[in-house]
Amino acid sequence: MTSTYRYLPDTKQDQEEMLAFLNMSSIDELFEDIPAEIQLQGELNIPKADPEVLLLKKMNRLASINKNANQYPTFLGAGTYDHYIPSVVNHMISRSEFYTAYTPYQPEISQGELQAIFEFQTMVCELTGMDVANSSMYDGFTSLAESASLAVSSTRRSKVLVSKAVHPESRAILNTVASGQGYTVEDVNLAADVTDLEKLAEQIDKGTAAVIVQYPNFFGSIEDLAEIKKIAAANGALFIVSANPLALALLQAPGKLGADIVIGDMQPLGIPMSFGGPHCGYFAVSKKFMRKIPGRIVGQTKDEKGQRGFVLTLQAREQHIRRDKASSNICSNQALNALASAVCMSALGKQGIREMAQLNIEKADYMAKCLQKKGFIVTNQAPFFNEFVVELPLPIKEVNAKLLEAGIIGGFDLVSDYGFENQMLIAVTEQRTKEEIDQFIEVLEAVVNGGI
Repeated sequence: MTSTYRYLPDTKQDQEEMLAFLNMSSIDELFEDIPAEIQLQGELNIPKADPEVLLLKKMNRLASINKNANQYPTFLGAGTYDHYIPSVVNHMISRSEFYTAYTPYQPEISQGELQAIFEFQTMVCELTGMDVANSSMYDGFTSLAESASLAVSSTRRSKVLVSKAVHPESRAILNTVASGQGYTVEDVNLAADVTDLEKLAEQIDKGTAAVIVQYPNFFGSIEDLAEIKKIAAANGALFIVSANPLALALLQAPGKLGADIVIGDMQPLGIPMSFGGPHCGYFAVSKKFMRKIPGRIVGQTKDEKGQRGFVLTLQAREQHIRRDKASSNICSNQALNALASAVCMSALGKQGIREMAQLNIEKADYMAKCLQKKGFIVTNQAPFFNEFVVELPLPIKEVNAKLLEAGIIGGFDLVSDYGFENQMLIAVTEQRTKEEIDQFIEVLEAVVNGGI
């Protein structure tokens, strides 16, 4: 039986024609410069190819084993969240003009793509309270590392202080980048669920390039940005804030509280969870760092007819300027996901984003208070956004297994990253209903009391 495939390989005739053009008699001649002892002898030990119909059945059967957020309510956050995405988002990013767009180097044929990026940058500036934003970064983690590198190159100092309340994976990426670029990173300890400002004041000195905090932080709590800014400014260090863009719809903008650089991840606004990626980082700065911002910036101009137009401008990456003057080697952006965020924000509107953020606060508050009424300990002492930490009498791994059996995806176990035993980070977004929250608490009670 002859199988049909969606993507056809070269036929025997195709291969013979190409070999004839190359004056070769076999494909093996293409590899004759490679020593025989390191060439693969025989076939790979892998199963034979299946017909497409059979393959699809196999993959669908495997996929059905997965437990996902479309089937089960999820209370797992820790950097990737289950948020509402207007249906228009997928329709827009699926248009071929955007879906297959290349880097818009030629403005005369890329005005649609360039304007979409320009609007994204404008919205990021409005949310963060900053002067300039770039066209996007790979994700929030790489944005944070790039922000530290910018601070080091701008201040010519070699130490960066980062709060332990910053996402553990952000700190891991930061340490990787720092080791390559030759600056040091020091963690600032916690005071309960926020950054310890006394420790920060002790650790900072005139050799500190930047202080980095998260807003809301990894535990969902709101840091005191104004006080942290004072400590940073007193020592000439830059103040970097990693902020959840959805939370900024209601929280005071970091730019208004003295931030020099604001970075973060746009995933809460229009980007699906997708097993943890791809995301879309944003990067915003005050005007004095405009020429050092990594990646691309789209600017507004006028064409020869005086009509509004858009172009790439002020690119600080190594491809466009002398290598030793470059502040970054980032040479791409997440244009499609940036578009998704821009369309999402446009569809929701200013009031819609505020209402969405308010629902996150109210639902998280409702769940935390219900848990406290049932005798559970919520460890957050500072106000929180849509995440909080609950202490349980059992290991979180065991609790989450029982929750999954009951059709619920539980929270994040803090033991591996922080050593906080029996503590679960719970995320409550606008997607969660009262019935789902109540069911979670009911199942949790039964698990803790040995009823399940």
